[in-house]
Amino acid sequence: MRIDRPPPGEELGAGAPSVPRASATVIVVRDGRADLEVLLVRRNPEQRFMGGAWVFPGGATAAEDRDERATAVRELAEEAGIVLEPGHELVRFSRWITPAQVAVRFDTHFFVAEAPPGASPVVDGGECVDWRWLAPAEALRLGRLEELLLVFPTVKHLEQLAEFASVAELLAAARARRVAPVEPRVLVDGGVAHVLLPGEDGYDDA
Repeated sequence: MRIDRPPPGEELGAGAPSVPRASATVIVVRDGRADLEVLLVRRNPEQRFMGGAWVFPGGATAAEDRDERATAVRELAEEAGIVLEPGHELVRFSRWITPAQVAVRFDTHFFVAEAPPGASPVVDGGECVDWRWLAPAEALRLGRLEELLLVFPTVKHLEQLAEFASVAELLAAARARRVAPVEPRVLVDGGVAHVLLPGEDGYDDA
């Protein structure tokens, strides 16, 4: 993926890599009329970190969080107004670590969860200012048209989610998958940053 203008807060750093901050994200899904739908929230454009980007609800681990699942549940309630009751299934889906070359770094655990019956998102207007239910393929289309600002991890997760037709199918696959950390790398060529995933050409040289 080529990046000419990194999102706010995703600028490349100088010097030694920073230590990634622990964080967690919830990919909330529901069965739409025709396709699987995911919840995206829009970060306040005035935010320094990823301002204006459409993302899955989530954030950094706080001192009171006993583990990454607690972080995920708390952040979902704070950013999208959706409360997951005790016992609500939260399935580990992936773990992404921000590239070492990026100034602000996170070690993020991604979970998938079915939206509670009748869930109606509510954003606080401060950290997040809007929300939308979208089929993954539609979100990617709007991102290509630059109608939605999507960051690299969101794009890559939407591409994976687009392969599933229903909540049941996605959750079954998530329960069975082995989660290993993914750490993209950034290769700068001619002043343009290229984000590479493990196994892609140039990754080992970045």
